[in-house]
Amino acid sequence: MAEHSLDEFRRRWEEELAQTQALRKRRRPEAAERRPRRPEVVPGRDEQQASGYLALAQGLLEGAGRPPVARATRAERQEAASRSRSPPAREAAGGGEQLVDQLIRDLVSKTWKVIAEDEVLWYRLCQQEGHLPESSISDYSCWKLIFQECRAKEHMLRTNWKNRKGAVSELEHIPDAVLCDVHSHDGVVIAGYTSGDVRVWDTRTWDYTAPFLESDYEEDEPGMQPYVSFVRINSSLAVAAYEDGFLNIWDLRTGRYPIHRFEHDARIQALALSQEDATVATASAFDVVMLCPNEEGYWQIAAEFEVQKLVDYLEIVPDTGRYPVAVATAGDLVYLLKAEDSARTLHYVYGQPVTCLDVSANQAAFGVKSLGWVYEGNKILVYSLEAERCLSKLGNALGDFTCVNLRDSPPNLMVSGNMDRRVRLHDLRTDTIALSISAHQLGVSSVQMDDWKIVSGGEEGLVSVWDYRMNQKLWEVHSRHPVRHISFTCHSLITAHVPYERVVRNADLDNFVTHRRHRGLIQAYEFAVDRLAFQSTVPICRSSCDTIPGYNYDLALAFPCDNI
Repeated sequence: MAEHSLDEFRRRWEEELAQTQALRKRRRPEAAERRPRRPEVVPGRDEQQASGYLALAQGLLEGAGRPPVARATRAERQEAASRSRSPPAREAAGGGEQLVDQLIRDLVSKTWKVIAEDEVLWYRLCQQEGHLPESSISDYSCWKLIFQECRAKEHMLRTNWKNRKGAVSELEHIPDAVLCDVHSHDGVVIAGYTSGDVRVWDTRTWDYTAPFLESDYEEDEPGMQPYVSFVRINSSLAVAAYEDGFLNIWDLRTGRYPIHRFEHDARIQALALSQEDATVATASAFDVVMLCPNEEGYWQIAAEFEVQKLVDYLEIVPDTGRYPVAVATAGDLVYLLKAEDSARTLHYVYGQPVTCLDVSANQAAFGVKSLGWVYEGNKILVYSLEAERCLSKLGNALGDFTCVNLRDSPPNLMVSGNMDRRVRLHDLRTDTIALSISAHQLGVSSVQMDDWKIVSGGEEGLVSVWDYRMNQKLWEVHSRHPVRHISFTCHSLITAHVPYERVVRNADLDNFVTHRRHRGLIQAYEFAVDRLAFQSTVPICRSSCDTIPGYNYDLALAFPCDNI
């Protein structure tokens, strides 16, 4: 019976196949007359017919005791139907799809091209990333190219920082004088000496001759000028405080003679200069005075405050508008000084003196030394200047916090140095220590950070550069005296090593090496390749053949090195 069923299946298959072929032959001339393309096979009908035959064949085979034939899936049937199409039809369908895809690509590419050449967009990107912040959109014709160049320069500077690739210059010292204090702003350095001299360098131009800022002391009394206690500088002003209580203010744009002179009755204990405007604050005895020019340009006392103890640290709060604001520490007291108000106590805990201070536009951070029966560990307190309340208590160190940098740190971060030789990175969002680095052999004396590195100076004279994201020291340099000042930008670094002892050693009695060893040191590093005028790290090797003496080193070069 199985053989009879198979014969019947073959017969029916052959009949239907012959009918289908005959039908196609009759339709082919008619289709050729109507359109010049071959008719396509209808997949749905053929698939249904084939599936019926497969089902019938499977049933016959199962009845005959043979293994069943696997039924084709829908995907397989669609693939078979696509193979059954004629080549010209497939080419026509593929060509249409390619045209549509190409049209879409052209439309998208034109849109992206318009966006990619939008000058306003590239100008905003430059401003957001801090490139050329003072430029307007009309200063350059192709901001896309400017953005690419700024990115490439930023990458080059970061690589030079990591590899210590650049030029270093030792700023020329004053003979027969010891360095007392150093400050810098945007590459301009000011220094005060035991001889009473004040000198300014512009490290942004290597051929700049550093002038002396003149004072009003009588020239008929040589060697009788008092020591310089403090120096400060910003973009337009230079200020120096002397041991006898005098204060000189210079305008760097007009000349090297002071434009204002102020006198205290006692020694000046602290000095502050605003980095944004012409506001000077001094502390002497129990008085704090704020000075600023009026509308006519004449300097006057803007505010005067009386405090209970001698002031240790004094800072001017930036971006306060018309009335200047300062923060002063005196022992265990922290004062908030507003020009239109009286002195207000911001913080006070008996027997816990303040060991360091820094301020930003809306916050103040200071280290507190824990003493007494209940020892809680030394901490850094962060206060809100607007609300006048404590926001965070950071750290729990055994040593005193000697320096803190809040103003120059990235948002929500702060860096500090401690006598326990460690540099700490604080997260102000969680009030935790994000990183603690054993950075120096003695206490940390100065510290600053940016978005990827920390530069710290120690009492032993070591300057260290760290990549705090990798917790890795990049390089270090050493000098004899403690590091009292560190200031860096993306392309430069200023370091100052100030001696403990301000002892004047006579150059006629002591030799050159001994005198140089005790006078202090200021170094300027430049990491921008396009600004490197010289590759030598020794300033004496930059002497020309025109001058035999090499700077003021009390040496005579027999064969001065040529400028290359």
